[in-house]
Amino acid sequence: MNLDLTGRRVFVSGSTRGIGYAVAAACAGEGASVVLNGRTEEKVSGAVTRLRKAVPGASVDGISADMCDMEEVSTLLGRLGQVDILVNNVGVFEVAPFFEITDEQWSRYFDINVMSAVRLSRALLGGMIDRGWGRIIFTGTESAIDVPVDMVHYGATKATALALGNGLAKLTRGTAVTVNTVLAGPTYSDGVAEAVEGIASAQRVPPEDLTSSLVRSSSLIERFIEPEEVADLVTFLASPRSSAINGSAIRADGGVLPTII
Repeated sequence: MNLDLTGRRVFVSGSTRGIGYAVAAACAGEGASVVLNGRTEEKVSGAVTRLRKAVPGASVDGISADMCDMEEVSTLLGRLGQVDILVNNVGVFEVAPFFEITDEQWSRYFDINVMSAVRLSRALLGGMIDRGWGRIIFTGTESAIDVPVDMVHYGATKATALALGNGLAKLTRGTAVTVNTVLAGPTYSDGVAEAVEGIASAQRVPPEDLTSSLVRSSSLIERFIEPEEVADLVTFLASPRSSAINGSAIRADGGVLPTII
């Protein structure tokens, strides 16, 4: 299927690796002009070089900015210019007991997982509506629906981001602009791979011996999802082919969630 992204400009927050990078690569492969983002210039430059090699001839640029730093975000938006497709992907997660999570940690999670999307959407959605076309996609998680007991702070902030996307979609009524969320399941991103390697090292076993045991018991595919599998759905939602989908939360969760709603 030709997703017809040629000529579209895409910005993906937190896209130097993992799902964000996979989304950027998929969009570039469909002809879009892509802008990568990460916290440091070194990481962004490396990702830009890697993507240009992976998709020869693609238009790939990058802007570094820490989404918790208002001054850096302001500079990023000043450099970014017009964007047709915004992918709110940047986020943080970690396993931590609820009773040990401090106010400062809660604030950090809210700032990155929610406010980054607020700031970017507030700056870019109006232009999409004025120009008559646009896409905003949130990289969400099934943890926003079924909040993990060992990641309450993560699930709660991603649930807020899910509500944000639904509310923003209502602002696009009667236009060709859409706002949707992809609820990704447990994905073998770089961050997850590092966590698995850390656990494996502590237990002195090969990482591959742990992978199957760490997959959620409710998973129907009985494996981790690959970042590219999530990116395929995000890229479809970014395309004109998804014009009838708006205000939705669409699952790429591998069947982890046990209900249909």
